Amino acid sequence: MDRIKQSEINNAVWAACDTFRGVIDAASYKDYILVMLFLKYVSDVWKDHRRSFEREFEHLDEEKRAERIERRMRNERFKLPTITLKDDDGNITDTFTATFDSLHERRDRPEIGELINIVLEAIEDANRAKLEGVFRNIDFNSESNLGRPKDRARRLKNLLEDFAKQSLDMRPSRVSEDVIGEAYIYLISRFASDAGKKAGEFYTPASVSTLLAKLAAPKPGETICDPACGSASLLIRAAEQIPVDENGRRDVALFGQEVNGQTWALARMNMFLHGADAADIRWCDTLNDPTLVKDDKLMTFDVVTANPPFSLDKWGQESADTDRFQRYWRANKAIPPKSKADYAFITHMIEIARRRAGRVAVIVPHGVLFRGAKEGAIRQALIEENLLDAVIGLPANLFTTTGIPVAILVFDRRREQGGPLEDRKDVLFIDASREFEPGKTVNTLTDAHVQRILDTFAGREEVERYAHLATPEEIAENDFNLNIPRYVDTFEPEDEIDVAEVQKEIDNIEKELAEVRAKMAAHLKELGVA
Repeated sequence: MDRIKQSEINNAVWAACDTFRGVIDAASYKDYILVMLFLKYVSDVWKDHRRSFEREFEHLDEEKRAERIERRMRNERFKLPTITLKDDDGNITDTFTATFDSLHERRDRPEIGELINIVLEAIEDANRAKLEGVFRNIDFNSESNLGRPKDRARRLKNLLEDFAKQSLDMRPSRVSEDVIGEAYIYLISRFASDAGKKAGEFYTPASVSTLLAKLAAPKPGETICDPACGSASLLIRAAEQIPVDENGRRDVALFGQEVNGQTWALARMNMFLHGADAADIRWCDTLNDPTLVKDDKLMTFDVVTANPPFSLDKWGQESADTDRFQRYWRANKAIPPKSKADYAFITHMIEIARRRAGRVAVIVPHGVLFRGAKEGAIRQALIEENLLDAVIGLPANLFTTTGIPVAILVFDRRREQGGPLEDRKDVLFIDASREFEPGKTVNTLTDAHVQRILDTFAGREEVERYAHLATPEEIAENDFNLNIPRYVDTFEPEDEIDVAEVQKEIDNIEKELAEVRAKMAAHLKELGVA
């Protein structure tokens, strides 16, 4: 059987969304589609493996064959248990395995929404170490989301039939795990486009994620953390910078924190679909109650990268002065303003980067570069600690959530005292704001744009109207204001005007105009027109 191409599965799974379009907005129905994709994939893998074992043990008698198959199935990555339904009197009314196929067979039942919930709950219970809480925020029997019973049953039947099509046969013999994972990210990106401003909590554009991951440059054996991980697409891109070993694995440990429960569930499923089962993704509030903690101290990591919410309001400033992890110690314990959490996230990221070894890459709004008061004091302290390595300005309108231009700040704790880069004192400024591929709704960075930024970052050299290496003295003279135009002069002088040549052209035009007028007058005279 032919293997499924990435484009085919992308198109098929996006077409399945037609069931909900016009009924629920994209910010809501994405959860139903993504959970169904996950259930279908897990079921297809389970079915494929079971059939393989059945062929392997077909020479045994029925009892031994069943015993061997069940023994093998107990070692499956995900266990799909048997479900037994009973009526109010305790009589068994139905027995089936918790798979997509079982639901598809029962798609005409009016209580199909409840059956889907039962299957998801059973799978979660049977795989509690991996899936605990992943399905708790999704309800396929919700009247407020999916409509009245008859309409709800019809929509869910259509959804099950869409996912049952041959184009969404996701058995390993037909499609690789990478393709499924990329289909998941493709869906998230499309939902982000449809959801517009509601999408910022769960998605970072692919080109920006790739750029941020490459700037952080994780190495084999390192740990990577995203403390505002959303759907974890950025974490996936960061992990992809590590080469695959002979066993098809990447030697990297992934960690994340996400405050939104539904988005956290997306992140967990995203990790499973990319084969990163060991990823440690926590559902928690990074600024107020981080849970990546060991021995009552924040865990530290080799690489920390994030696209935190821009200028988050009401982030918990009122309790920051009693922070049990004492993160806000810089600039005489300056605390970021109540209405803007940008430097709270930056501070947390630097605190969880390993001393004299960790690297931090974070996306920020431009206000972070120049705002004063407490933010200005924190920014000055970070610069004076020699932690800031680069400031990279990106084009406007890269995100569905905002049209404003953004920047990437790169901090490197190898530059601090005692680190291998402590002698590096300059800060690289790159103005990449004018290089992008324009689009109808958003702009994008092409591979060439991303590569130019990376090459310039690696080379750390002056590039006319694009990059500048600023000394600490130069930054101090600018009152620690990091606004990029202060350092990168993008002014392009206009071509010199040859006044004599311009006058000559004017004279020629006037001469031609006089000739045309004379001819016109002659024609009018012939026609007897005054």
